[in-house]
Amino acid sequence: MDEPLITKKELLERTGISYGQLYRWKRKNLIPENWFIRKATYTGQETFFPEKKILNRVHVISEMKDTLSLDELAEHFSPRSVTKIFLSEEQMLDQNIVSTTALNLFKKQRPNQSEYPFIDLLAMFLLDQMLSEGQMNRSEASDLLNVMQENSSRLYDKNSYLYYIRKMGVSVVLIAADEVSIFFDQGVHVIKKQSISSNIEKLKKRIESINAREISREGG
Repeated sequence: MDEPLITKKELLERTGISYGQLYRWKRKNLIPENWFIRKATYTGQETFFPEKKILNRVHVISEMKDTLSLDELAEHFSPRSVTKIFLSEEQMLDQNIVSTTALNLFKKQRPNQSEYPFIDLLAMFLLDQMLSEGQMNRSEASDLLNVMQENSSRLYDKNSYLYYIRKMGVSVVLIAADEVSIFFDQGVHVIKKQSISSNIEKLKKRIESINAREISREGG
């Protein structure tokens, strides 16, 4: 199901920000270009936004803009900022970032790894969701892990989507570099479609919130 949209007028009214602020944040890359969606309406062209994403982003910017500069905020929101994140196996499991099952499946393909970059965490994070929802079995896990590894350098700068499809019992995992229309024949069943950029943000927030609690606990 497509994400609900909100008009620019509704956004400005609900958040209290100005037209100038909105487009200044856009120029500073605090709000992604592809969130500005131009659609034809009965009054002409109008700008829409993915409602949940934009409201959350404006809320976070409003909370942080007094302590961080716009350039620092841009770095914070940049998809590539996560490339600085590395976790050990112990950290992943202790913080419940990924499950033991997902980690063990990953280690079957890439054993003897002492530290895991964010892209590996993301692959296991997505795999965990598929396994917990019963959409993928363990024998199919390598397909997801392989496609994530082979396309790791392409995932950060695009609004990519992960598709997991099955036809006549044969499963395939593929990545679309943007939200485009993909048409399959009638025998193909789309098991799962996931926004990679949304999961990057979700996993990043999860790691940051855990780290913040650890710092708070140590300080207390």
